[in-house]
Formats: sequence, C-alpha cells, structure tokens
Amino acid sequence: MKYYLIAGERSGDLHGSNLIKAIRRHDPQAECRGWGGEMMQAAGAELVTHYADMAFMGFWEVAKNLGTISGFLKKCKADILAYQPDVVILVDYAGFNMRIARFAKENGIRTFYYISPKVWAWNQNRALKLKRDVDKLFVIFPFEKSFFQKFDYEVDYVGNPLFDAIADFKPNPHFLAENGLNSQKPIIALLPGSRRQEVEQMLTLMTATKSQFPDYQYIIAAVSNLPKDLYHPFEREGIHLVTDAAYDLLSVATAALVTSGTATLETALFEVPQVVCYKTGSISYAIAKRLIRVPYISLVNLIIQKEAVKELIQNELTPQNITQELQTILPNGSKRKTQLEDYRQVKVLLGEKGASERAGELMVKYLRHRQTL
Repeated sequence: MKYYLIAGERSGDLHGSNLIKAIRRHDPQAECRGWGGEMMQAAGAELVTHYADMAFMGFWEVAKNLGTISGFLKKCKADILAYQPDVVILVDYAGFNMRIARFAKENGIRTFYYISPKVWAWNQNRALKLKRDVDKLFVIFPFEKSFFQKFDYEVDYVGNPLFDAIADFKPNPHFLAENGLNSQKPIIALLPGSRRQEVEQMLTLMTATKSQFPDYQYIIAAVSNLPKDLYHPFEREGIHLVTDAAYDLLSVATAALVTSGTATLETALFEVPQVVCYKTGSISYAIAKRLIRVPYISLVNLIIQKEAVKELIQNELTPQNITQELQTILPNGSKRKTQLEDYRQVKVLLGEKGASERAGELMVKYLRHRQTL
C-alpha cells in the first residue's frame, strides 16, 4: 500500500521515522512518500520537502509567513493528488496538517492522524474538526482519550513514542572524548530547540548564567538543520556544542535548561533535572495568553498535572531567575530530589514503550480491513 506522511518538525521526523519502520514490518511492500527530514528518509520515505523549510514559531511569526505557508499547502495538495496514496498520515504539526486533513477528506483520501494536535490546550472545538476530517486518530497521552470522548470521538491511545526512541538509544561510550569535553567537570545541557527563532531567543539568556556556575561546563545541543554560524557567538565565549547528539548529551548531563516542547519530556525520561525556558515575540505571546486554556506549557507538567519542573516564561525568563532555579536542581539543591521523584511518576502515567509499533500495526490493520469490505 502507499502511505503519504507529513511531519513539519524535528520531533515529527523522529516519530515519523519510527512509524515508517513499524508500518513496513506489517506491510513489507509499503511505499512511503512525504514531508519530513533525514530520519524519515533513512527509514525509507521518499522526501518531498524538508521540515526545516517550514518551521515557523509563534502566532505572529506564522502570520508574517502566510504567503510561504500557502505555497507549501498548494504544493503538498498537488503532490498528494499526483501520488494517490491509500492513506495520508499526519504527524503532529497542527496548523498545516489540519488543513491537509480537510483537503484529503474532500478528495476521498483516507486520513490517519498520529500524535493528535493539542486541541485540549486551546480552541477545544477543533476536536470537532478532527472528528469530521480524520478517519482514525492516534493519541499519545493518557488524558487525551477521555478528552475526545467528550466529543463522542473514539480514538486509539497507543502510548508515547518517545519511549521507543529512548529505548532504542545506545549511548556513545566515547562521547565526551570525541567532542573534547572535560570528563571531570559536570555538565549543564542547553537545549534551545530546533527552530532558528528559538535558538536566537533562548541561547543568549541561557548562556548569560554561565559565570554563576564555574564548576560546570555548559554544552549546547545544536542541530544540523540550522546554519553553524548561528552558534558561533557562543563558541567564541568558550561554550562547547555537540551536533545532533541531544540524547548522548542528556545521558551525561547533571541538569538542563530546556526550551518548551518535546525536549522537556525527553529530558524527564533521561531523568535529568531541568528548568523550562520559553520566550516568543510579544504579539505572539499576547495572543497565546488569550487563547491557551491549560495551566502549564511543558509536557512534563501537563502529564503529571502539577508544576514538577519550573517554567520561566516570557518576562520571567531572565538570567537572574534562571540562575536561581538552576541552583535548586543541582546536586544538594532543594528541588532536585522531588523533581526526580515526579519524573518516575510521569513514566508510570505514560505506560509502556511500543507506541510506534502499536500505531503502525493498527494503521495497516485498518487499511486492510477497509480493502476487504
């Protein structure tokens, strides 16, 4: 069967790649085409467009790039019609993918959504649009199944795919030496995100605290899809960076400063105490404050439904506040033990690994069942 997948971010590329591997185990003749990155391509997908070309962050930033986004939508729709897949599989990336879901439905193409848009966070009536346009929805947080039941929408809870990615990860035993890092000095990991806007806004604030922690080495988790010169100012300050090696970095880190997003949950699953950092444009932030209906922005806190990790958002994100919070999660800090205990509870709530396998098996099963009707 033919599968068309769309992932618009680095995390979606990771989960999309694991999903493709699972699909091909249950459908060895599967043909995959789509939008994503190197990981999906390595898993066997024919790549149409790289996610780095369409990563826009914040309401205002998206609004400024509507012309570009419209062009991508037009290109995507034309490619889907030309490819005529058995199913379009949408991976997270709500703003773009919900439009594609509507288009696919109108053109009689079956649609699966893997990693539901976070409609529970804002504009909850979008759940009705998902129910209208998406044939099968696969959710990754336990509370999402009951949320969609309020809209009389039965969905499949498959577990969280981050478990798969982390379970498959094997630390590089030579990681410190290969990257010229001091094996005798503990590490504070900086995870500023994979979008250019995030990196530009976060790293200056994160690195401003370095002088307050002379006994630690600050290491940046860089990504190869961004230009290297973006990181040069921080390298000139004597801060090391490692590229496309966030998991290796987390496996040896003592604490972390993390931009809100998937990385907050990854950091928790590696049991590294963290401070969550987030800042966007003032207009985008003002819009978000009016729309968002959940008390937290980090996945860790949303899952456990309390502030397990400190969130420094917008004007609260200052070097002084970062320093203060970081001190509390370092060894002998007042919050470190409690945060690690909360991480273990998060793992219990998320369930067992195998989300990608379960999702892939169900997708193939649903498609084959339809073919026999």
